[in-house]
This record gives sequence, structure tokens and C-alpha cells, in this order.
Amino acid sequence: MVRAAVLTETGAPLRVEDIDLPDPGPGQVRVKIAATGVCHSDLSLARGTLRQPVPAVLGHEAAGTVVSVGDGVATAAPGDRVVLCWAPPCGQCWFCAEGEPWLCEHASDAAAAPYASLGGQDLYPGLSTAGFAEETVVSARAVLPVPDGVPLEQAALVGCAVMTGVGAVLNTAKVRAGQSVLVVGLGGVGLSVVQGARLAGAGRIIAVDRSPEKLALAQTMGATDVLEAGGELAKQVRALTDRRGADHAFDCVGLADTIRGSWSATRRGGTTTIVGIGGKEQQVTFSALELFHFARTIQGCVYGSTDPFTDIPTVLAYAAEGRLDLGSLISTRIGLDGIDGAFAAMEKGLGARAVVIPGA
Repeated sequence: MVRAAVLTETGAPLRVEDIDLPDPGPGQVRVKIAATGVCHSDLSLARGTLRQPVPAVLGHEAAGTVVSVGDGVATAAPGDRVVLCWAPPCGQCWFCAEGEPWLCEHASDAAAAPYASLGGQDLYPGLSTAGFAEETVVSARAVLPVPDGVPLEQAALVGCAVMTGVGAVLNTAKVRAGQSVLVVGLGGVGLSVVQGARLAGAGRIIAVDRSPEKLALAQTMGATDVLEAGGELAKQVRALTDRRGADHAFDCVGLADTIRGSWSATRRGGTTTIVGIGGKEQQVTFSALELFHFARTIQGCVYGSTDPFTDIPTVLAYAAEGRLDLGSLISTRIGLDGIDGAFAAMEKGLGARAVVIPGA
């Protein structure tokens, strides 16, 4: 029996319960969770914006220590410090064969299969991970080693926010040195985009949010300019970019207004990358003439266009070398009973990243 925060039905508060977690089967690994970040995707799953079978244990941005392994597992051993990957590619489907493992057809298969039980009732792992718990069982393909120099509570953030944000810059948009970058929305992902832009050698990095605290934090992470949300964004950005607009804009919010605003603040011929996950009711409108005239590219971004097996170790190495500031992303540490409060703070735009420490 292990303790976990259980979503019993969509929209309901989470309940901390004792769940029955089986031993790992063939090809599986059991992990003692050290920390799990509270991601906006967890909020979207809890509220029904993203689909998830229930009852479920959410939490997908996690790191911990391997407790035991199932038959046939040679890539992990008890005692290993690991970060969990919520979308491990299968390596065999059409997308994997095309070199697009972040679009793997089977990466989310485990989310639709029961992994534990609560009072005899099947439980499902949110985004295949179930990190809001003391322990979890995942595929061996979903665990990657953490360097000794990186604390596990910081490594947890690489499982989603940091990899998504840094990957959006380096993999999806392929920002070049000297280019200007606009980042709209400074949660854990947006602040990671700022850091990714700094790693890429971007010239001007313009960060936008409604929180003065987040704007100040963005400056410590590499933003050269900050703008409080609510102004005439396109005009403000053009004033900072020789009247052209940003070479690259990253929307990390996912609302129709912020997507449209990010696109309008992008220069002619520039690229707008949509990183935030919005609801299907968020409809964005463009005229045919402006699409032609501005010749901008607008593109989606799933998990930072990441190949987890190569990119996550690279980002963890950056962190170990001090090239990424992961510790400053953590705004608060909570126990399993504090997740609903973290969701409420997230909806208000407060804090960068709450991290769940199961024993707290």
C-alpha cells in the first residue's frame, strides 16, 4: 500500500488515499517518488480539458529512486536515481521511424490501462506516470538516469516543463544566435523557454506576463526586456525590435487572445510557436490576406519536439554544468494534500512551479 492523491471524477477535489500498487511486471520499473512538479497539464486533466480515464492518479513531471525492476529490465536497477518521461516513444511506429518520437502513436498507451487499484477499483496513471504518489510503476523506457550533481526535485522539472520549454527553442523553432525571441506566459514552461533562448544565444529576449514577480525572475534567467501583459503587445515588441517584430514568438499560455497576440508581434517571415495547451473552444482567426502578406510561420509544439533518450540527458547535463537554473523555477514545496491549492494558485497565475514532496 502506498499513499497517492486520487482524482475520483473529473472536476472533483483530489483525495489522498492508500492504493494497492503491484510489483513491476516484465519490462516495468517501480520508483519511489522524490518530487513531482504540478504542471498545467495536470490541471487540464483534472478539469476535463484533456481526457483521462478516472479514477486516476495524476502527476507526470517526476523523479525518484528505483525500488525494483521486472523481468527483462537491463536499463535500470534498484537504487538508480531517475527522471520519469511521461511520453516514452516506442521506437517502432511510423512517427518514430520518421524521426518524430514526440508524436509516437503509443507514447500514451499506458495512460489508458489500469496500473493500480483503490478498494478493488481500477486506477489509471495520469499521462502514463502517476507521480502524485509515494511510489509508482512505469515502463522501463520511461526512466532515465539523473547525474549526481542534480537534485531530484530539480530533475523532476526536466520531465516536462524544462524539456518542453528548452526543446521548443532548440528543437522546434531552432532559434539561431542573435535572433530576437518573445515569450508570452512565464510559468515553468515559459521560464524554461527564456532559458532555452539564452542557451541558443538569442539577442533580445522579451518576456511577457501579468506577474511582476515572474517578470523579475525571467530577468535573472536571461530575459533582456520584460513587458506586463495587457498592453498593445505588437506595438511594444516592434518598438524593441527596430519596428519589425520578433524573429520568434512563443505562446506558453494557449488562449486564443495570447496566440493571436504572439502571432501579431512576430515579424514578417518570422515564426510563432504554440507551446501552451488550450481548450478546443479557443478559436483563433486569421484573414487570408494577412497570412499571405506577413508570410509568418505558425507551428504547434508537442513536448518540445523531444527525443527523450537523447534530449533529456543533454538537458540534465546542462543543469549539472550550471547552464540551466532549475532551482529558481520551484516556487513552493507541498505535500500530497496541497495539490488542489497549487491548482488554485495556478489558475490565478501565481508562482512558477509547485513541487510535491510525497513525504512532506
